[in-house]
Amino acid sequence: MKKLQIHGTGCEKCRKLTENAGKAARELGIEYEIEKVTNINEILKFGVMMTPALAVDGKVKVAGSIPSPEAIKKLIT
Repeated sequence: MKKLQIHGTGCEKCRKLTENAGKAARELGIEYEIEKVTNINEILKFGVMMTPALAVDGKVKVAGSIPSPEAIKKLIT
């Protein structure tokens, strides 16, 4: 199971990244869990300086942008 973490304060960009990540995982047919990380201290522990950010299995893959579902597929496989 892939663990997808969305780092951000819950803004519109964060919601869009969550939507895109879920869509990408569903299209790949993989089991996944999405966790929203909204605590600023937890976000900083990952080294994220710009939100939203996407971490896959604990590793930050992208920060400060909203990749498309197609781009996210490449990040989670």
